[in-house]
Amino acid sequence: METQEKMKVALVLGATGGIGGAVARGLRRHGWIVRALNRSAEKAARAAPDIEWVQGDAMSLDDVLHAARGVDLIVHAVNPPGYRNWGTLVLPMLENTIAAAKAAGARIVLPGTIYNFGPDAFPVLTEEAPQNPKTEKGLIRKEMELRLKAASQAGVGVIIVRAGDFFGPGAANNWFSQALVKPGKPLTAISYPGRKGVAHQWAYLPDVAETMIRLVERADALPAFAVYHMCGFLDRNGTEMVEAIRRVVAKPDLPVRAFPWWLIGLASLFVPLFRELRAMRYLWREPLRMPNERLVAVLGKEPHTEIDEAIATTLRGLGCFDNHWENTHPRAVAVR
Repeated sequence: METQEKMKVALVLGATGGIGGAVARGLRRHGWIVRALNRSAEKAARAAPDIEWVQGDAMSLDDVLHAARGVDLIVHAVNPPGYRNWGTLVLPMLENTIAAAKAAGARIVLPGTIYNFGPDAFPVLTEEAPQNPKTEKGLIRKEMELRLKAASQAGVGVIIVRAGDFFGPGAANNWFSQALVKPGKPLTAISYPGRKGVAHQWAYLPDVAETMIRLVERADALPAFAVYHMCGFLDRNGTEMVEAIRRVVAKPDLPVRAFPWWLIGLASLFVPLFRELRAMRYLWREPLRMPNERLVAVLGKEPHTEIDEAIATTLRGLGCFDNHWENTHPRAVAVR
């Protein structure tokens, strides 16, 4: 009698967030059993009943160890609630993940960012570029990767996928949803933080998730500490994202307004978050391109959703289309 192959189990930390949720859904599509740790597991289970929800907190080592029993993979996509207290919460949560991965013999996957790089690494950002971050979050991101590299040298497999600014359905804390557009109503204008002529990297969350999962499926052939860059959507001159939004909403003359950096500057005197945003301004002033040759060498090609389809799905998820708008603007829904 043939024995059925054991289904693999993944623990997703941050499964109610944008990237964590996208990876969790993708793993389910790929046949994984997905477990998730949540401080309100009963509520989360009502929204996503196909996931095995475990009550607990990523800040509790005991909770993470319990949730990670028997898993093959831990996806570390958790952030402090409201992105507050990074300096005191982020690294302890990562240490819990590393301890749980060692105990379970599991691999760790981390969604990486470009925040751990300063402008000295631009305009062509490779995987091995020097990390000289300019912000507190960037310094923490750098330290996260250093600790994961140390864990890989101690026997824990690690995969890091770095990508540009996220956008996509279910992703609320990003530049697209908090700066470019106003969620909850049809668009009347676009606010753009960059300037014409400056290239900028974007990454569609479902594509990032699919990339991570395909790498996990080839994990046995990867190095213990495997880092890859995604190309995602490269806005080559600072106008292509704007033009794509205009196409999708069928408003070729949709106004584009300059992002109010002056207001961020004033608010940064009182609000730590705005100080961080102001410090990140170089990401919009310096051209950036992320080559993906290393990734393509492993996967053959990078998962990629056409930009109009990606934007339409994102805007729909943000509530930027209403029924009347969709019924009267077929261009906006043709990319479903």
